[in-house]
Amino acid sequence: MLSIISCQKSIETSIDTSKKQESQKKLLAQKYSELGDSFSRDNRLDSAFYYYLKSTELFKKEGNSKYIAYNLVGMAHIQQTYGDYYSSEETLTEALPYINNDLQYQVAANNLFGISAKELKNYDDAVRYFTTILKTVKDSVSRVAVLNNIAAVYMEQKKYRKAIVLLEPFLKSDILDTLQNKKARIIDNLGFAYYKDNQIPKGLALMNQALAIRTRINDSYGSIESYLHLADYYQNKNYQKSKVYALHAYYEATKQQSIDERLGALAFLMSHNQEKGINTYAILFINLNDSIKKVRNNAKNQFTKIRYDSRKAILESIKYKGQRAETLLQLETQKNQKYLLFFGFVVLLGGIVFIINYYKSKGKQERLEASYSTETRISKELHDELANDVFYAMTFAGTQDLQNPIKKETLLDNLDKIYVRTRNFSKANSPIETGERFEQNLKQMLNNYKSSSTEVIIKNGNPIDWSKVQTEKKIAIQRVLQELMVNMKKYSQASFVVIGFDMEQNSLKIDYSDNGVGFSEKLILKNGLQNAENRIETVNGILTFDSQTNKGFKAKILVPK
Repeated sequence: MLSIISCQKSIETSIDTSKKQESQKKLLAQKYSELGDSFSRDNRLDSAFYYYLKSTELFKKEGNSKYIAYNLVGMAHIQQTYGDYYSSEETLTEALPYINNDLQYQVAANNLFGISAKELKNYDDAVRYFTTILKTVKDSVSRVAVLNNIAAVYMEQKKYRKAIVLLEPFLKSDILDTLQNKKARIIDNLGFAYYKDNQIPKGLALMNQALAIRTRINDSYGSIESYLHLADYYQNKNYQKSKVYALHAYYEATKQQSIDERLGALAFLMSHNQEKGINTYAILFINLNDSIKKVRNNAKNQFTKIRYDSRKAILESIKYKGQRAETLLQLETQKNQKYLLFFGFVVLLGGIVFIINYYKSKGKQERLEASYSTETRISKELHDELANDVFYAMTFAGTQDLQNPIKKETLLDNLDKIYVRTRNFSKANSPIETGERFEQNLKQMLNNYKSSSTEVIIKNGNPIDWSKVQTEKKIAIQRVLQELMVNMKKYSQASFVVIGFDMEQNSLKIDYSDNGVGFSEKLILKNGLQNAENRIETVNGILTFDSQTNKGFKAKILVPK
């Protein structure tokens, strides 16, 4: 009896200790995240990035998706501050599986995605991200801000009429009466769009009104944009006035320590300088631009080093823990090494012929299985997607009065839908073009899976010379990606899909990830992804899956060049 009680107490103590350790790790992770916030407020962004990363690593062990999403969004914002928009997109993509259905983080991520797309001149993508926010944001002030962002993108594209349509309704609205800085921003952008659309009097009046509001409320930062817009307006009408406004923008940007606006003002002064002699504005622009590039590149390198050092520390910790067991194993292995070498030599001689024959047979069998699986899938799709529609059309034609125009039109609509499905089915299963248009056709196939509910993002790393890739490898890659996209469409319920293409030494690397519901291993096999794995193995490649329920689905394809 005493021994049982003693054992029970020992178990309870062990459980309490484990819970206490988990709680301490969670508190430490929260503390790191709070330090990241503190350093971010103090504009010490390298330290903020470091502590957000430390917090993320601890929370990944604890499984706290909300904090992970918060930290990663914070890191992406810091990367954008230093102009590293590509890295920001990568960090946001990493955050997507942890955002789930949290509206707050969805809005924040889409806003940062939109900003990156705008700065990288992917304007259509930027509009799509900002429009996605409009579908979820309800309060009027937030919607005005999003619509202003979309209008700003349209103005970058010189689509001034579209910008006017979005902003004009707010002229008579009282939504922003209590938010004069936001009202001035809308009025200034609308005035600039009017001016560029050749509605000059209206445009000038609104730009002057916006500057008056900003001056009255001491909105120094906002006035920079007003000065630049008015400088643009007067550039061909009154050189001195244009120069005065541009200089005002430069001085305000300098006071506000706003680097990008300061460069913008100098760029304007440099480009429109009419004075003889040395262009001092050009010299100022070059010196400032070189200095900023150096600072931002150093920051990018620092962030990369922080991530590298962190991952290295984790790997070294794992390596240290495994060293003792590895040493013991090596000693035991050395003791039996002579016996194993002798036995292995005999087995090797006897097994070489068997292994060669086995792999020849296995490769042939896998190709047969892949072919059979493809035929089965095609047969099932023909039955499920076309046979039922054809049967319904035949029944309708046999039972309805086709002299009736409405009935006749219904039948024609059904036949048209059957034709479209047949055409799409034929296209999906037609021979693959492996020549010069292979890359274009492959990416077009992936983009065909875009919809109003699913965004497909294609990322390019190191360039791939597809002309040097063997034909059978191209076919295998396209069929496997097609299988992944079909499974995503049928099962994953994903709103984001990211496919990355990269070249690493002598291997093609393709990364697939989505933020869908994920799959269990059993469901992966059931969905036919085993067939995809067989295809890659037949060209000496590797296909690996990483999936957890409700945490998205990832796949990695490695194929030797």
